[in-house]
Amino acid sequence: MRTFILFSTLILLLAGCSGKGRAPYRIEGINSVITNEMSAGADKLDKDMRIFMQRWWIKGLSLSVMRGDSLLYAKGYGKADEDVPMSAAHIMRIASVSKLITAAGIMKLQEQGKLKLSDKVFGPSGILNEAVYTAAIKDKNYFKITVEDLLRHESGLSIRRGDPMFTTRDIMYIHHLKEAPDHETLTRLMLSRPLGYQPGKSRQYNNFGYMLLGMIIEKVTGQDYEKWTNKEILEPSGCLDMHLANTYYKDKYPNEVRYYMQDNDPLVPEFNNSGDSVVRCYGGSDVRALGGAGAWVASTPELARFVASIDGNPRVKDILSIKSVRAMTLDNGEHKYGLGWNDTGDTWIRTGSLAGTNAIVYRFPDGECWILVSNTHNWKGPRFSTRVKEFTRQCHDRYSAVLPKQDLFELI
Repeated sequence: MRTFILFSTLILLLAGCSGKGRAPYRIEGINSVITNEMSAGADKLDKDMRIFMQRWWIKGLSLSVMRGDSLLYAKGYGKADEDVPMSAAHIMRIASVSKLITAAGIMKLQEQGKLKLSDKVFGPSGILNEAVYTAAIKDKNYFKITVEDLLRHESGLSIRRGDPMFTTRDIMYIHHLKEAPDHETLTRLMLSRPLGYQPGKSRQYNNFGYMLLGMIIEKVTGQDYEKWTNKEILEPSGCLDMHLANTYYKDKYPNEVRYYMQDNDPLVPEFNNSGDSVVRCYGGSDVRALGGAGAWVASTPELARFVASIDGNPRVKDILSIKSVRAMTLDNGEHKYGLGWNDTGDTWIRTGSLAGTNAIVYRFPDGECWILVSNTHNWKGPRFSTRVKEFTRQCHDRYSAVLPKQDLFELI
C-alpha cells in the first residue's frame, strides 16, 4: 500500500510541473497521500452511489464522511476526466459552499478586532467607503447595510434584474462595456440600482453580497482575498490544496476534474460577449469572478478538514473561537440564513450548484458530516440540490453503522 501511495503521489507531482507559464504545482497535505483503496468495507454504500450517479447521469462524484472530526471514509466514483478515474484526492468546484469559507474569514477578522458584523458596508463611515462607490448610490438605504446583512442575505440587494454574477453579457450591453467588469466596476454599477427591500427586513439569496464580503476582506487586510484566506483560514485548518477556480478547461489545476453538462445541453454565448459559443461550464459565466461567493475548488477530504476546524469539536483544533462557531450555527428561525450556512441549529447544511458541479456539506445532529461533490451538471439545475440532500440523508441513515472505524486525517 505504501508503495502505491508514493507512486500515486509522484505521478501527481510530475503532472503539476507541466503547463506553460505556470509555476510548479505541488500537491501537499491529505490530497498527496489519500487513495480510494483506503476506504473499504461499505460495498452497499458504494453500490448506492453508483446507482445514484447512473440515475442522474453523473460522470464523477467524490464522497467524504467524517464523525467526531475523524475522517472515516473518502472515495471517488466514476470519472474525473475522460480516461481518469475519480479519486478522493481530486479537487472540484464547490460552488456556493465557498460562502462558508468566506464567512469563516469574516468571523476571523471580527475575532482579530479588524471589523464587527454590525459595521456599515457603504458610505463615508462604511468599510467600502471609496468616493466612487458613495457617489454611485442613489438609494440611501445602501448606507444601512451591515456586514451581517450580507452574510445572512438580508442586505436588500435584489436579483429581480438577474443575478449580476451570472448576467455579465447583459450588464456589458446596458453599460456599453467592451470588457467584462471587474469587481470594482461591477460594484459601482450595481450601486446605482435601487434596493429591493429595507436592509434587515427580509431576505433574498444573493451571490453579489458574498462577492462584496470578499472585497471587504481585501479592504480590511490589505491583501488579496485568495492569498489571505489560504494563509489565515485554510492552511491553519490543514487544507493545503484549495484554490480559486479558473473559468476554462485549459486553465484547470493539474489534479482538478473535468466538468460536464448533459449530452443535450446546447452551447451558449461566452460570458464576455466575444461572439464565441462555449460549453456552459467553461465560459458560460466567469467562474473565477465569483470569488468569495462561489469560486473555490477543493477535494472532499480537505473540505471535511475545513468543517472540522469550524465545528467546535476539539479533536481537530478549531481556527475560530467557540463563540464564533456558535454564532455561525445558531438557529435564528425558519426564515433566517446562518452565517455562511444554509441551515443551522441541530443540523448544519451548506449547498452549492454551478454549471458542471453540485456540492453539499451535511452535518447531522449526531456530529456525523457527509460531503458530496460531483463534476456533472444536472438538467434540474439548482433544484437538484434537493435531490442530493435527500440522498445524503438516506445514506447517513442506512450506512453510518457500517463505516470503517479509522481516521484518515492521521495521514497528515
